[in-house]
Amino acid sequence: MYRHALVAIACLMTSTTALAQTIAYPQTRTVDQVDEQFGVKVADPYRWLENDVRNDPQVAAWVAAENKVTDAYLATLPGRDIFKQRLTKLFDYERFGVPNREGGRYFYSRNSGLQNQSVLYVRDSLNGQGRVLIDPNGWSKDGATALAEWAPSKDGKRLLYSIQDGGSDWRKLRVLDVDTGKVLDDQIDWVKYGLSASWVKDGSGFYYARFPTPEKGQEFQSQNLNAKVYFHRLGTPQSADRLIYERPDQPRFTFYPGITDDGRWLVISTSGPGDHTEITVLDLTKPNDRPRTIVNTDNVDWNTVGSKDSTLYLTTTQGAPRLRIVTLDMAAANPQPKELVAEDKAVLNGASLVGGRIMAAYLVDAKTEVKRFTLDGKPDGTIELPGIGTVGGVGGELDNNEGFFAFSSFATPTTIYRYDVATRQVTPWATPKVAFDPAQYDVRQRFYTSKDGTKVPMFIVKRKDVTKPAPTLLYAYGGFNVPILPGFSPGRIAWLEQGGVLAVANIRGGSEYGKEWHDGGKLLNKQNVFDDFIAAGEDLIAQGVTGKGQLAIQGGSNGGLLVGAVVNQRPDLFAAALPAVGVMDMLRFDRFTAGRYWVDDYGVPAKEADFRNLLTYSPYHNVKAGVTYPAILATTADTDDRVVPGHTFKYTAMLQSKDIGPKPHLVRIETRAGHGSGKPTDKVIEETADLWAFIAKWTGLTVKPVN
Repeated sequence: MYRHALVAIACLMTSTTALAQTIAYPQTRTVDQVDEQFGVKVADPYRWLENDVRNDPQVAAWVAAENKVTDAYLATLPGRDIFKQRLTKLFDYERFGVPNREGGRYFYSRNSGLQNQSVLYVRDSLNGQGRVLIDPNGWSKDGATALAEWAPSKDGKRLLYSIQDGGSDWRKLRVLDVDTGKVLDDQIDWVKYGLSASWVKDGSGFYYARFPTPEKGQEFQSQNLNAKVYFHRLGTPQSADRLIYERPDQPRFTFYPGITDDGRWLVISTSGPGDHTEITVLDLTKPNDRPRTIVNTDNVDWNTVGSKDSTLYLTTTQGAPRLRIVTLDMAAANPQPKELVAEDKAVLNGASLVGGRIMAAYLVDAKTEVKRFTLDGKPDGTIELPGIGTVGGVGGELDNNEGFFAFSSFATPTTIYRYDVATRQVTPWATPKVAFDPAQYDVRQRFYTSKDGTKVPMFIVKRKDVTKPAPTLLYAYGGFNVPILPGFSPGRIAWLEQGGVLAVANIRGGSEYGKEWHDGGKLLNKQNVFDDFIAAGEDLIAQGVTGKGQLAIQGGSNGGLLVGAVVNQRPDLFAAALPAVGVMDMLRFDRFTAGRYWVDDYGVPAKEADFRNLLTYSPYHNVKAGVTYPAILATTADTDDRVVPGHTFKYTAMLQSKDIGPKPHLVRIETRAGHGSGKPTDKVIEETADLWAFIAKWTGLTVKPVN
């Protein structure tokens, strides 16, 4: 966190509210900024806090002042050191990623426990001795430079990997010789949002998508426009890369190139405004083949599963809100979708081609089931899972019977399993040992009723001996078609073992029940998301899980928006709130970095109907003076170039300027960190200890040392 200011901060330290007698918040400068849209005048007194902290000394001074106040307050919390010590022990366990098999070699990530960044290993056989391929822990002194995405070539001789610095979404691509460990001269800049790159079959190069070089000083704030797809041949400079695909007529389109496992098809998935999707293909067996767009739809999801010969396998919501599997015959002049696996009552959450079969993961009330199908769509049984939990999907290849998957639940650490398609045998490949007893915890699911009568599922996790109303942390996300599924977190165990309760609500806006569930929580239906979350809190109290004054809430990114909105709407319901990296200014979100992608869920602020709807719930614009608010600890980071930190800066300044009661309303601003990915383990531990100590204080949880 910032420990110094670039300019003097003494003048910032005067109190702005008589109610906050124990905390002197920094006095934040205001500007006379009023925007008028559709006859509505909207004040934006903290517009200047949108500026990049790296380039604006006044914003840097404000950040330093806020962190000084927050650090001083957190230092007074009695449970902070206990949580930090226990979290350090809970995080200190060996954990693995799902292996990727190429060229007879097995590539996988491993963290010995407290390493800030996971290390990439390779084995020459399934049970062989692993050797270190890439260890990013020496890349920076603070551990904040991470190995992000990676992909081995088909022969296993080269590795394409991306470097993420300080949590930014920007990536730098490099290539490693697997045999020698030598990093080649090849380097690709200005790639974003995952690897977005794929090797050609002979390993001579790869296709990738990138954005133009941003203007100096705008790297972390300017909109990401005009993406293009290139081919890079190994041993050549990036300047020589061949342009493959672009859409200058559609600067807001983004491309995700991938090559099918057989190496034949380059599939470019395109996303654009209006939930627009295109799929464009090249036949790589034809040297002069030109890109051919075979899917062009609005408000329909399409995802490529794989291919066999001239047949492409895809999942789609076309005519199937809970998704189905279709094929496209690429030998046809005008390929048309042919249904292979019909829509099910459960939601199809992903599919893969492994060992001559289709492996389809379904969500049944937010829990995973994996079904097998033959390539002609006939049912072929299921995969026997270790219990009730979450499987991300079975990874493998069409022509090999060996597949791998990860399984986890709230009280089950992520375990890697090997699956033999021919024998149907599931065997553990990497089993973690964590310093807690899963048998002591109870995981249940209940359904509650939202404001409009909709039944919503919610998981409740607690120690079995916790039988009375207890301090409870309620978490949700509610957006962008993202399901929130059972998963393991050592950080949450530290809360649970103190006697706290965890509740996870599967509110609308996600994909737990398919497209209809998503549509029910976006655009003009966004209020349903907030109503679902509020109803979850009311239900927890009504059922005696928690009591009045014992309920804390948490959410990140779109979930940060969720927390900010419901605190404004029902401040009486919550004792404490933890909005993280939230989208807090709903009238300007689309002006920065990735914000333009979010208009399909939120709406376009420049359109009147959307503007009026956004203004009703925008956290920054709806803080209510004269009402007692819960304790709030907002979090963000200086290198967050997905949801720029200005959202949280402005929201915090607004909270601190209003008469909203004596509880603390603070912000914790991390340095050399971004939206979340790549954050070093030591920073995760420190932040989690701060969060749990804060809500323990305000929900009445007594924190005791754990043996």
